[in-house]
Amino acid sequence: MSIGSVIVGELRAALAPHGVFVRGIVSFGEGEGPALADGTPARSVILLGNIGGSIWQPFSRWRQSSENAGRNDPLDDWSKAIIRPVAAAFDATAYFPSDPLWQPFQRWAMQAEGLKTSPLGILIHPDYGLWHGYRGALGFADVIEDDERGMVVAHACDHCAEKPCLTACPVDAITLTGFDVAGCRSHLRTDAGKAGCMTGGCLARNACPVGTGYRYSQAQLAFHMAALRS
Repeated sequence: MSIGSVIVGELRAALAPHGVFVRGIVSFGEGEGPALADGTPARSVILLGNIGGSIWQPFSRWRQSSENAGRNDPLDDWSKAIIRPVAAAFDATAYFPSDPLWQPFQRWAMQAEGLKTSPLGILIHPDYGLWHGYRGALGFADVIEDDERGMVVAHACDHCAEKPCLTACPVDAITLTGFDVAGCRSHLRTDAGKAGCMTGGCLARNACPVGTGYRYSQAQLAFHMAALRS
């Protein structure tokens, strides 16, 4: 077993109680990686995230405590509270999608797992569909290789002839050329939007036939829709 596999195994064990998974690894050439805390370039980045609703219960319990109630960005704050101590324990640098310098998480995910974007702009996984996400990443000074890592090569949208996500949106905010965020948000403020997407989740996202077994719960869907509307 390689040192990389040992590190990945220990990371999985440390993050499992929080529903956070090791999602993939990106390795860089000399001087190509993001800056570590000491200013030197990382040689590897390990992506961390959720699969389906894996983080919802741990996050909800954390959010219910009095000290965490009323936060403006509770999911980002929770992610940092979980991942930063793990980064310190592994002598790694933590990166988050919400923080400057705005690290290229989607590009990293494409490199690590071979994923591609869906018409909604979300990376689609052949198993999890649109029901996954990246909560942070860890940068390492050494190249990390995992004996068990695999690369996804199939793009689910290429094999979807009907593409129901393009017709399910009531205001045609989803097209092959992009996502009309302003149009989506305007609809969510209407009575129809409140009764539809705001209650049961984005109709276009729900229409995707891939990974339906990983679909978020109604409570989690409502949480994410409220964040999108704001």
